[in-house]
Amino acid sequence: MQDSYNVLFICTGNSARSIFAEAILNHRGASQFRAFSAGSFPKGTIHPNALRQLEAAGLSSDGLRSKSWNEFARLGAPEMDFIFTVCDNAANEVCPIWPGHPVSGHWGVPDPAAVQGTPEEVERAFREAFFILERRIALFQSLPHGSLDAIGLKAKVAEIGQG
Repeated sequence: MQDSYNVLFICTGNSARSIFAEAILNHRGASQFRAFSAGSFPKGTIHPNALRQLEAAGLSSDGLRSKSWNEFARLGAPEMDFIFTVCDNAANEVCPIWPGHPVSGHWGVPDPAAVQGTPEEVERAFREAFFILERRIALFQSLPHGSLDAIGLKAKVAEIGQG
């Protein structure tokens, strides 16, 4: 059994959902997990509403940045144990070849940055995306990682993404 696991959360823009997942897992799973996030076409900045949601949840945004998934596909990058897409666009894109054999899964979450409406409706969309990811990450953390084989882990990860 490993002491800790590297987890990469991918979204197209890497400005909200994948950033949320990185911050949540690094905060709540710091003893067992090291989380990262990236985008296939990163925006280059974190969405201001995502930063407000992190602050409201009491999570630090220190060290978070919007970056390309290419950072994690090159030589010398941390080897990932798990890779999750958190948006439907990224799930349908051709991903880089990841070193090792990470368990992958799709945890599609509606894009809060795409919501048009009142400031309250937009804020609610960011809050809902955050809570969906928080719940899925809590379920992921509760898995018996050391006692499941890759096939068992992949099945459990897929099950979490359905909820």
